[in-house]
Amino acid sequence: MAIRSASTKLVAQTAPFKRIVKRCSSLSKKQDDDCPPADVPRGHFAVYVGENRSRYIIPISFLNHPQFQYLLRLAEEEFGFDHEMGITLPCEELHFRALTSMLR
Repeated sequence: MAIRSASTKLVAQTAPFKRIVKRCSSLSKKQDDDCPPADVPRGHFAVYVGENRSRYIIPISFLNHPQFQYLLRLAEEEFGFDHEMGITLPCEELHFRALTSMLR
């Protein structure tokens, strides 16, 4: 019974992430205004980091890592996911680069 509850909770937690990634990534097949920018390779998505909102293209596989999921939860709390810019992560670029180099 506990396994079912844990998996249900996991699905509920990942649903918002999946919607955002679909909108911001190259996995979408749509060719209209909602399609991702041409410079985002398949299997990647854009995030904006730091004071200057520097743009980084990162692999979708990062979504599996707890540290990155934590950043996404912080982003949802601080900025929400219902805006056009994409995912804005609330951390300094130096910390973000350290995290991404560790995840690669």
